This record gives sequence, structure tokens and C-alpha cells, in this order.
Amino acid sequence: MAFSPSSASSSPVRSRTRIAVVGAGPAGLMLSHLLARAGIDSVAVDVRTRHEIEHTPRAGILEQRSVDLLADSGVSDRVHRDGARHDGIVLAFGGGGHRIDFQALVGASTLLYPQTDVFADLADARERDGGDVRFGVRDVAVDELLSDTPVLRFTDADGTRHAVRADFVVGADGSRGPCRSQVPEARRTRFARAYPYAWFGILAEAPPSAPELIYSHSPRGFALISQRTDTVQRMYFQCDPAENVADWSDDRIWTELQERVGANGHRLKEGPITARSVLPFRSFVQEPMHHGRLVLAGDAAHTVPPTGAKGLNLALADARVLAEELERAVTHGSTAPLAAYSERALRRVWRAQHFSYWMTTMLHTPPDATPFDVRRQEGELAALTGSAAGSAYLAEGYTGWPRER
Repeated sequence: MAFSPSSASSSPVRSRTRIAVVGAGPAGLMLSHLLARAGIDSVAVDVRTRHEIEHTPRAGILEQRSVDLLADSGVSDRVHRDGARHDGIVLAFGGGGHRIDFQALVGASTLLYPQTDVFADLADARERDGGDVRFGVRDVAVDELLSDTPVLRFTDADGTRHAVRADFVVGADGSRGPCRSQVPEARRTRFARAYPYAWFGILAEAPPSAPELIYSHSPRGFALISQRTDTVQRMYFQCDPAENVADWSDDRIWTELQERVGANGHRLKEGPITARSVLPFRSFVQEPMHHGRLVLAGDAAHTVPPTGAKGLNLALADARVLAEELERAVTHGSTAPLAAYSERALRRVWRAQHFSYWMTTMLHTPPDATPFDVRRQEGELAALTGSAAGSAYLAEGYTGWPRER
């Protein structure tokens, strides 16, 4: 760790909290918020600044239970005011579109509400409630995880070193954070799958091209037509993970998107492209989601392809379940609830892994696809949309399963 001479020679500021949270994204902030409502204090830190997190474009499709968690727990009711309710999606293939009616099939809906807005609501709520959240820290480390009082070490934005003793440490520091690797190799199992394609994502200044999301399968590859606001739209098309965004002009991007959705009878409303990026696909799960007095939540423990809109919802579900089990752990002074959390969370995680894998492989064209492969996918999509039971299965998975017990 790199310190200035003055900070290196001084002792760290020592403090005590119940729960130390590494990572102040949606999972970490939701957890600290729920813990505060239960009367349990916490300290949350993040190496990113609040501005960096809040201005990193991230899409967001919220299940109804995620919406309820934000509103009913007192985070904010803005999700109801600014979120766009979607009662279905369109699966486009074979020259036409086929709507999956969530309300008719399972009596549920989703809400289009960007992850950046979820984060802003949570950060504002923690500030409003006097929560201890430190952004822009560095030199983060967790130690003594097998002791009764593990320690979180970090250097504040002003250069002050800290050592925070806690009853439990939560790793909510994302897929690139250090916490998941604190579980010894002999005590963990990692499951991973890399996919041979990625999403080329854009933000465009344009009106919406459709009232609901369009998942378009074509021989040229997959495309997703999403939304952001009345004037800014989010769209994606399948690409090679090594694709260079600099090679794609606005005209080339729009031509590619128009050809992919045009094959199924749609036409996009175009406008200036303000952001572009390549998002590789990867599935990952680490089991168990705890070690000693460390527990993992959100992307630190699992990632899914974005096709099934499960990543943010899993993070929020983790926070809700973990808050319940940490309250039991604090009350009884026991680590047993951490194992219970891992078991409960993993049931939903693997269900979401299956759903995301299924949606991804059904809709994306493999790089080495033959005409048989493409027609087989169209046959699967036709069987799904032509069956009330099949459509209901997709609708239930997309809008969210019942709470795990």
C-alpha cells in the first residue's frame, strides 16, 4: 500500500461499527440502509467517487419486488414517479414481432428505471439519514476475518488512514473487487462461463422507437431496442468481444441496427449517438457466499449476462436477504445466519443464471452458426411464443420469482 511519509508514520484512526461494507453501489447502499432501519450501524466505503458511480451509464429493468423494496423501505418514491412501467416485451424473429404480455400471463410488470437513478436514490437516502458512507477511498483491505472482530482498513480521500473493527464484513465491491479473493481457494468453488459474443451499446438522442423493449433475433445477430427517457434511448447489438468502438461511425451503427430489426419489420428513429461501449458477457458464481465473518453480495459473488435483466435485481435481493440474516447474526452473536444467507441467495442466483443463459443462447447467433442453428433458434422462439405455458414461463422469470425463504 502506498502512503505519503506523513500518513505512513502516523497511526490509523481506529473506530468500531457493527457492519463494515466494502462497496457503495446499489447492493452495499441498500444493505446499509436496511440495516439502519433495523437499528444496526454500518460503515460503507468505495474506491470510486460518487460522481464516477452516478455518471457511469447503466441500464435498469426493475422487477416489481425491487420497486417495492426501494419504495416500501423508505429509500424514495421517485421510482414510481419517474420509472416507466412495462407490461410486456416483444420477441422479434422470423420476419415479425410477438408480444409477451406480462400482465395477462402472470399479473406482473417491470419498471424501466436506470441503475444510476437507483444508486442516486440510495446515496441520497443514506445522506439524508446520516449514514456513514465514504466515497473515493483507497488502499482498501480486510483482515482477521476468522476473528470475532474483523477489521476494514482504508485511506480516506483526505489521506487519513482508518482501521474499523466490525462484527461482520460485507464484500459488495463488484466483480473486480478484492473481497471475493479473501475466501481461501481451498474453501471456495468458482463456476464461470465466457460467451463468444458481447453487446455493442449506445446512447442516442432520439425519441423512443417502440413503447416496450424489442428483443430481435436475426441471421446477422441479436439486437435489443431499449429506452432511457423521452429523448434519450439505449440500444444494443451483438458483436465480437474484441470489437473496437472507434471503428464504428454513427452511420455504420445505425445501418447495422436498422438491418437487424428491419428483418423483423421494425424501423428505428435515429439521432446523434452520445456514448458507445462494448460489454462482454460472462457468467460467474462463487460458492459459498461467506467465509468466517465475511459475506459477499451482488457482483462480488455472481454475475450474469444482461439479456435476462437480472444483475441489478439480484444485487437488491441479496441486500434484502443479507439484512435479515445479519440482524439475526448480530442479535445472537452467531455466524450461522451467514450460511443461511448463502443458501437462500444461491437458490435465486442459480435460477437467474439458468434464465439468463437460456435467454442469451436462444436469442444470440453463435459466431460459427450454420443455417440449421439459426432455424433451430427460430423454432424454439416460435414454440415459446405459440405456447401460453412457455410464454408464462418467460414472463414469470423476467418479472421476478417469489421471495426465497
